[in-house]
Amino acid sequence: MEAPLVQIGAARPRLPEWARNSSTRFEALHRLKAGFRSARLHTVCESARCPNIHECFGRGAATFLILGDRCTRGCGFCAVAKGDPARLDPQEPASVARMAAAMGLRYVVITSVTRDDLEDGGSRHFAETIRQVRQALPEARVEALTPDFQGDRSAIAHVLDAGPHVFNHNVETVPRLYGRVRPQADYRRSLDVLAFAGATVQASLGLTRQEPYPTLIKSGFMVGLGETEAEVHALLRDLRAAGTEVATIGQYLQPARRNLPVAAYIEPRQFAAYAEYGRSLGFRAVFGGPLVRSSYMAEAVSEEALRRPC
Repeated sequence: MEAPLVQIGAARPRLPEWARNSSTRFEALHRLKAGFRSARLHTVCESARCPNIHECFGRGAATFLILGDRCTRGCGFCAVAKGDPARLDPQEPASVARMAAAMGLRYVVITSVTRDDLEDGGSRHFAETIRQVRQALPEARVEALTPDFQGDRSAIAHVLDAGPHVFNHNVETVPRLYGRVRPQADYRRSLDVLAFAGATVQASLGLTRQEPYPTLIKSGFMVGLGETEAEVHALLRDLRAAGTEVATIGQYLQPARRNLPVAAYIEPRQFAAYAEYGRSLGFRAVFGGPLVRSSYMAEAVSEEALRRPC
């Protein structure tokens, strides 16, 4: 089934029932929000207006958003605030570690805004946050969901040196749509970030190309922006060729009026077909569905990948 191309001026499709999340857990939502506010921390769950926030906060899960809450880029799909960011908070890494420990997390996902204003893209701050979390929660697994750091390999290496269990960088969409969806990003550069991360982990332990990485390499993207099935298949092949082991595929949902409209709602059966195709390429795990997000159910996805050889 081919997902349609964007038709300018066409009526916007209505949100189907299977793309809605009816979970509402206001008590847990407000409790966790208050905890993050008191610690002066941010979550991508709130900043990006994730549809799963009630469910995730209800089970005590959240994705930390570091390097501030303002992004230096203006991606058309993203609800995170744009503009001039504030100075880095030197206490943020320790605050994240304390909050993760207070929540009793077994799996900690750390992401960030893009900070093109910083010489290292904030990579040292990112790495220090990972180290602090690993020290506070030595039994927990840590996933780093990073920006592209403008392709700076030394910045990527800083994050890897901190020892995340999963290195995640999202390509977000097919290359044809980058000019509209991610105008300040580059598809090939994102693939290079993933390939460099995998090669660096391999080299550190003297692994061969055929052996699984001790740090899982992960990426995610959205559908429903006007891509075709053939383009999704090509994207999955590109990710696998770059050494990516885990892929997530979710439905794009317009988070605010200023963001891009939805071109199409992709049916659950098509997500299942994409996941099956991805597994046929050798991915250790492919998690797809209308409400799937890159960090949604990240622990379960990681465990599935670790059970399956590359």
